[in-house]
Amino acid sequence: MTGAQLPAGWNLQQIRDVSGDQEAIPLHTGRTVTWCVSPAAEEVIRPAIVLGFHGLCLVRPVNDTEWYMGSLNDDGSIDCWATYDDLYEALRGL
Repeated sequence: MTGAQLPAGWNLQQIRDVSGDQEAIPLHTGRTVTWCVSPAAEEVIRPAIVLGFHGLCLVRPVNDTEWYMGSLNDDGSIDCWATYDDLYEALRGL
């Protein structure tokens, strides 16, 4: 399983400060992540970085610069429904 990591140029305290969630953590990427545009157009995303914020997550896919926001499911999978161009905006969008 691929390990948990932080985005380049960011440390955990910066992520916590910008998001307002002092319990934010990096999560392992060995999980199913789905982009849920619509039930007919779901797409599986291969995560490079996953950040957890209680029941929400931010995911940066492999070979993509956008950040996807989604819900962490009980089985560890993530269903994403929104995208952001950069991490700062995604953190503020939580």
